[in-house]
Amino acid sequence: MGLRFAYKNIKSPVAYCALSICAGTRDEEKSKNGLAHFTEHMIFKGTKQKSAKQINNLLEKCGGELNAYTTKEETVVHATVLKEDLPKAIELLHDITFNSVFPEKEFIKERDIILEEIKSYKDTPSELIYDDYDSLLFGEHPLSVPILGVPSTVRHIKVDDIKDFTSKHYTPENMTFSIVADLPEERCKKIVDRYFGPEASDKDMAEQKVEPFTVRAGGEQTITIPKKTHQAHCIIGCPAYSLYDEERIALSLLTNILGGPAINSRLNQILREKHGLVYTVDASYTPYRETGIFTIYFGTDKNSLDKASDLVFKELRNMTSSEISSVSLKSAKKQLLGQLAISMDNPENQCLSMGKSLLVYNKIESIEMIGKRIEAITPAQIHRIACDLFADENMKTLIYR
Repeated sequence: MGLRFAYKNIKSPVAYCALSICAGTRDEEKSKNGLAHFTEHMIFKGTKQKSAKQINNLLEKCGGELNAYTTKEETVVHATVLKEDLPKAIELLHDITFNSVFPEKEFIKERDIILEEIKSYKDTPSELIYDDYDSLLFGEHPLSVPILGVPSTVRHIKVDDIKDFTSKHYTPENMTFSIVADLPEERCKKIVDRYFGPEASDKDMAEQKVEPFTVRAGGEQTITIPKKTHQAHCIIGCPAYSLYDEERIALSLLTNILGGPAINSRLNQILREKHGLVYTVDASYTPYRETGIFTIYFGTDKNSLDKASDLVFKELRNMTSSEISSVSLKSAKKQLLGQLAISMDNPENQCLSMGKSLLVYNKIESIEMIGKRIEAITPAQIHRIACDLFADENMKTLIYR
C-alpha cells in the first residue's frame, strides 16, 4: 500500500504541495496529551542528512516557505515554492517525516517552547474557552483533549514516545500528497513516487470511518468558570453531524446564516449592530469522523452577559419555530457559494483542501459538485436540522466571568 495522490494544474510560477497525515490529538494516549503537536514541532529539528538549520534554509533561500499544523485528527506539512523548486520541497517533506532523528538537545529546547506556547494560549480566553468547551462536551472521548496538551502531560513526553508515534502513524498508507502547480501531472506523480513509493490502488483506499459516537446528554446545562478577565466570554453549543453525515453541507449553510464571517449574519446583526453588546460573535461547525460540534461564541461586558445569551437562544428558537423563507435561503446560498469560490481561488487553500478530502473521503469533490449540493438545500431541510440540533436539552453553555 502507498500514499494517495491529488493534483491540480494552475497557471502560476508558484507551486504548492502538502503532505496530510491521518494522525492527530485523538490518536494519543491521554497521559501523553500533546504528543501529536510535539511531534509536528520535532520533525523540523534534524534528519539523518540535514540539521535543523539546513531544513529551515533549504526552501527559504529559494524564496519558499515550509510550514505545518496539527488538528484533532491530522497533521499537515506543506510548502510553497517556485515551480522549479518543487522537487526540493517534495524531497524535504519526505525527509522530515520519515528520516527525522529527534535529537535530545533540540527535544528539551522544543519542550520549553511548547510550554511557553501553552502559557500564551492561556492568556487568550477567546481561544482557551474552545478547549474547555471540548472537554465539557466530549468528556472522556479522545476529542476532548487540547491539541497543545497540558504542562503535566507535555513534561512527561519522551523522545521514544515521538519515535513510537511516527513509527505507528507516519506511514504512506496513512497519508495523502496533494500538489497544485503549473507542471505536468505525470512528472509530479513520478517525483512523489520516487520518495513515497507507488500510489495506493483503489482497493487499498478506504474511508477513515470510525464507530459513531453519541455525546451523552445530562449534567449541568450551564457551567461558569471564574476568570480574571475584563469581558465575560461565552460559548453556547451542541453535538453536531460527522464528516460522513449527509446533512453536514446544510448545517454549514445554517451556521453561516447564524454567525458566519459576513457582517449580515443574523447574530452579528442582533448582538452587535442592533444592541451594541459585542464586538465579535461567531458561529462555527467542526465535523469529525464520528461526531461534530456546533458552537456560538461571543465576548461581552459582564453586566450584558445574560441579555446577550438570551438573544442568542431567542434566535436559535426562531430557527426551530418556523422555516426560513425561500428568498432568504436563496440569498444565503449565494453568499456561501461566493465565500467558497473566493476561498478556493487561493491555491494554497486548494492544496490543503484536496489533501484533507482525499484523506477523509478518498476522492476530491469539485467546487461545482459542492455547489449543486448547496443549491439543493431546502427551507424544510434547514428547519429540520435546527429542530434536531437546537432543542434546549441538547444545548450546553460555558461561561468565563
